[in-house]
Amino acid sequence: MPGPVALEALDLAALLCSRVCHDLISPTGAIVNGLEVLEEGQDEETKTFALDLIKKSARTASARLQFCRIAFGAAGSAGAQIDLGDAENMARGFIEDDKIKLTWNLPRALLPKNRVKLLLNMLILAGQTIPRGGTLTVDPIGTGDTTGFRIAASGLNARIPQAVPGLLEGNSENGTVDAHAIQPFYTGLLAKACGLAVSLAPEGDAIIIATR
Repeated sequence: MPGPVALEALDLAALLCSRVCHDLISPTGAIVNGLEVLEEGQDEETKTFALDLIKKSARTASARLQFCRIAFGAAGSAGAQIDLGDAENMARGFIEDDKIKLTWNLPRALLPKNRVKLLLNMLILAGQTIPRGGTLTVDPIGTGDTTGFRIAASGLNARIPQAVPGLLEGNSENGTVDAHAIQPFYTGLLAKACGLAVSLAPEGDAIIIATR
């Protein structure tokens, strides 16, 4: 039966660290592979391939680190604000690829850090609703320090992952969470810290992720 998740602070920190490591394993592993190919390469074509792999993977790792630093990290002192323009740059580096494109309709403004952290985590959730790729369109709800967010995820076979709505509310099937489930659970915690909640609902062929 679904029930509220009881999670100690140390366990929350450990699970978030596991989530960050998961995001970094692939590009850092590719860098190592590229270096091995470079060392063993006997021709210029192989060396060029290895260098391209290393450069691409290093850029990916850097983009993911910058994103995770804000989305999951402390991001400055208590009461700090984050520029939405900087958040856009980090979001594009983390999310955009051959499958997913980002349309950002938010004005450049400073917002309380927890609201920006919430936005970045909502973008992660939105990406999970379009596993085959598509477009994420981000719009503001309201203005000023109390700005909320609406993200429309449009793509082929867009769907809401079954466990996510419950995790956003602090519930899970057995009252526990693992490293795979910690991100939507953490998103719900961020929303509560901002005096908000996050909803997911189908709207035509899209999934709408919005604060309320």
